[in-house]
Amino acid sequence: MDRRSFLTRATVGGVAATAAAGLAAPAIAQEAPTVTWRVTSSFPKSLDTIFGAADTMARYVSEMTDGRFTLQIFPAGELVPGLEAADAVASGTVEACHTVPYYYWGKDPAYALGAAVPFGLNARMMNAWFYYGGGVDMMNEFYATQNLIAFPAGNTGVQMAGWYRKEINSLADMQGLKMRIGGFAGKVIEKLGVVPQQIAGGDIYPSLEKGTIDAAEWVGPYDDEKLGFQKVAPYYYYPGWWEGGPAIATMVNLDKWNELPKSYQAVLKAGCVVANTDMLASYDWKNPTALKNLVANGAQLRPLPQDVLSAAFDAAAATYAEVSASNPAFKKIWDSQVAFRKDAYLNAQIAEYNYDVFMMAQQQAGKL
Repeated sequence: MDRRSFLTRATVGGVAATAAAGLAAPAIAQEAPTVTWRVTSSFPKSLDTIFGAADTMARYVSEMTDGRFTLQIFPAGELVPGLEAADAVASGTVEACHTVPYYYWGKDPAYALGAAVPFGLNARMMNAWFYYGGGVDMMNEFYATQNLIAFPAGNTGVQMAGWYRKEINSLADMQGLKMRIGGFAGKVIEKLGVVPQQIAGGDIYPSLEKGTIDAAEWVGPYDDEKLGFQKVAPYYYYPGWWEGGPAIATMVNLDKWNELPKSYQAVLKAGCVVANTDMLASYDWKNPTALKNLVANGAQLRPLPQDVLSAAFDAAAATYAEVSASNPAFKKIWDSQVAFRKDAYLNAQIAEYNYDVFMMAQQQAGKL
């Protein structure tokens, strides 16, 4: 091959390679565009575990896309008030939020079923229902009517029944009690004579301190210790029957979701799964130490009286029947949870319950 022929072929080949590269670059860019979303949280930064789950989600999303898909997390109140996060997402003010679906039950009770309802599923059962019982799909069928799509992105585990300024010795002591209580539980606890108050986390302490409210529930030992409730309401009751396994969700504007490449949708779903697992593990690690600290600093642990629990269970059942009669979306989702709840607790009382009870007895005997 002479020099001229070689140079000609090399030049033609080089131009073709350059052209191919020029064509390939836009295709790659289209597959992995740079996307930045604002995610408003319903929680302050000071609650590092529940707020931090959104940071965990954002970190994994960024790492899995080499920084091309960025979620900017904003604490409650910086862009949107904490209890208005889902509304801002639905309207397109922000692309997504990290919140508790039951905050919006006043718009439709079906929202509450995506988080927790009184005497519902515990955390493990909620995850089983979400991932294997069709729960994510059922909730998203409802959320689509609100211009939203959502995925589980955290769980606190069963919560405490909250802080009280006076002792609760019987059902009669609940009459007229002004209590900060979140979500659908307020509708149920009204039947016990309680006056529910929906107050954002940062406003609970001053409300208790001033006597504006008589009691308040928040989350559990770790977060409650940070907020210092034992200083103004020393009686700490359990269990939180209205939150057996409250799920936190990442809610996304449906139009924005549909604009995402499929790969980014998959990445965001995966980031939510990580956040969901990580939050529960974090609370399980931190709560034991926090509970000991609270008791050492004046908290007085008390079980709720059985007549309170029994009356609350009956009130919840009556409420579900009332709502189901007029709300098909709620009925469909609740019926699914009820069917699973029956079998799940049948199973749980065999191996899990007996193992845990034995180990608890060893702990009480000082053998652990």
